[in-house]
Amino acid sequence: MGIPVEGKKIQIHSYKHNGLIHRIWEETTVLKGSKSIVIGGNDRTLVTESDGRTWITREPAICYFHTDHWFNIIGMIREDGIYYYCNLGSPFVYDSEALKYIDYDLDIKVFPDMTYTLLDEDEYEYHRKQMGYPDVIDHILKRNVDNLVRWIRQRKGPFAPDFIDIWYERYLTYRQ
Repeated sequence: MGIPVEGKKIQIHSYKHNGLIHRIWEETTVLKGSKSIVIGGNDRTLVTESDGRTWITREPAICYFHTDHWFNIIGMIREDGIYYYCNLGSPFVYDSEALKYIDYDLDIKVFPDMTYTLLDEDEYEYHRKQMGYPDVIDHILKRNVDNLVRWIRQRKGPFAPDFIDIWYERYLTYRQ
């Protein structure tokens, strides 16, 4: 596995458990890259869905990926505050093509006041049966939902005050 170079623009590929592509973010600027952490920034980036449909993100976002956690976190910077979208998924891998992870359906949306909602539990149960998620994956994901909620409540990692602002300032230096 390679290490993404700071300042480089990379793609992010999300897959499903069955190995099929789920979603591709066309361009994210690497703000920090190491063997275990990638922090990236993007704004109005093209996203391609598995069925070929495309859309463009509406606001600047800071993305946080870690090899030790079965989730990634996207902090979206909006006029009324920072919203977070947290994907429960495998730890990332990075190769010459893209940063890649498996999306396991469950998501947590966090609002600027740090209240949160667990999303897509029905989709998770459907895909768990359809794609045969092993019990070990089910246990890992449920444990990581608890870990993620703890991070939100403790304002840890990307939820810490100023985390998104600091990395967004760094992102702006690459846009000039």
